[in-house]
Amino acid sequence: MKKRTTRLLGTATLTGILLTTAACADPQASTQPISTTPAAPAATITAADSARAASETTSPAPAPETPRAAALQTFTFPDGHISFIHPAGWTVKVKPGPALNAEAQKNSFEAIISDASGTGLARMYSGMYGDGAAGPASRTILDHAPAPGVTNMAGEATEFGFAYDEYPGATGGPYYFMDVRNAREFLATTDSSGSSQIRLPNGVLSAWVVLSDAPSTPAFASPAEAKAWMGTERYAQLKAMLLSLHYA
Repeated sequence: MKKRTTRLLGTATLTGILLTTAACADPQASTQPISTTPAAPAATITAADSARAASETTSPAPAPETPRAAALQTFTFPDGHISFIHPAGWTVKVKPGPALNAEAQKNSFEAIISDASGTGLARMYSGMYGDGAAGPASRTILDHAPAPGVTNMAGEATEFGFAYDEYPGATGGPYYFMDVRNAREFLATTDSSGSSQIRLPNGVLSAWVVLSDAPSTPAFASPAEAKAWMGTERYAQLKAMLLSLHYA
């Protein structure tokens, strides 16, 4: 596959209207003395009165709306051991995984994760037998974090990682990968291509993002392009999915 580049108030304003009237005296109306009554002293408005009035007539400012989290779903392999979380719009197709014999085939599964458009994003094996080979490589680690839900048979921690390897004498550019491995493979001193296979009581777990059609085809034109992809929503979704892996 080719590279996949997917939480009011209205303020009520009370306005007082002051109506002022003025009476005009007719100079020919009367010759009798006019009796006047002293006006009552005007009420004194204090700062405390103003503050109290403001608190009684002013509604609180509207609270900011909290963004709603994207809907998620949990997938569990048929044997009940490995599970992970993915966006609700994605699909997981399961088929038999690699096995040495018919009995082992009953507990070996492959899961293919695709987005809403049907584009394949990642693959996982659970319960398969282990094989493969490794060779010398110069590894550059772009991102990594502990995967707390998975501990291998030796009691060692595992990690999510996004990195690329450069092989001595190889042509065609570096090999980029995004998967979950034994934590020791994301040390700065790593000098081997290693493997994404993690040995568990039910067999081998291998979980990775599909970045390119073949290992010989670079998934990104440059490390700068790979780093830019790390800032996308799709990268965050895939990372969260791999970090959610859990063995029971």
